Amino acid sequence: MKGATAAALSVLEREIDAPGDGLDRLRLVPTPFVPEVRLHLAEDAIVWWARMEAAAGHALPPPYWASVWAGGQALARHLLDHPELAAGRRVLDLAAGSGLVAIAAALSGAARVVANDIDPYAVAAVTINARVNQVNVDTTGDDLLDQAGAEADLVVAGDVFYSRALAERVLPFLQRAAAGGAEVLVGDPDRGHLPEDRLTVLADYPVPTTEPSVDSSLRQVLVLRPA
Repeated sequence: MKGATAAALSVLEREIDAPGDGLDRLRLVPTPFVPEVRLHLAEDAIVWWARMEAAAGHALPPPYWASVWAGGQALARHLLDHPELAAGRRVLDLAAGSGLVAIAAALSGAARVVANDIDPYAVAAVTINARVNQVNVDTTGDDLLDQAGAEADLVVAGDVFYSRALAERVLPFLQRAAAGGAEVLVGDPDRGHLPEDRLTVLADYPVPTTEPSVDSSLRQVLVLRPA
């Protein structure tokens, strides 16, 4: 385990074991749309982030892993409802965040699951969340998006089209993975940068909203694959 990830893991383990509750704490809770999986999530990710930055004395990456996002919930639900998609296969969870989709793949019988995220705290969170769900998930913090392909039979990516710059890097990677023989599944609530003309819809789900600053209690989320 690399130094930054090891340090982040120590921080999160201390946070989980610390007494007390409140908006600035992490809690172990069932995932709203995927109750089979429990995750350590922030009661309020912004408040938790502010406290952690104050304690660290420097800026920290936004804790996207401390919330459970709609695209990941839909993908995880899809894998658990269709376990044949992951069973016996090598799975790569791109931009894994909390590790929800990776854990769902492992619960579905994947031969090996690798969760990838460039945030050391996300990699640490995946490690902790996989442990509490009693599954094996390997992790990597490398930026994989410029690689020629994916060493996987199934590539899953939830909530990766939230900015134009990221979309322009993610889509070519997913297309290269598909061209190399991997099945590719994307989960997205259409944040405005989803290239729908280059993807085929497989399913849609009404997912409970847990994200900040969202008016509706449900978001319609698509599960897609490259066309």
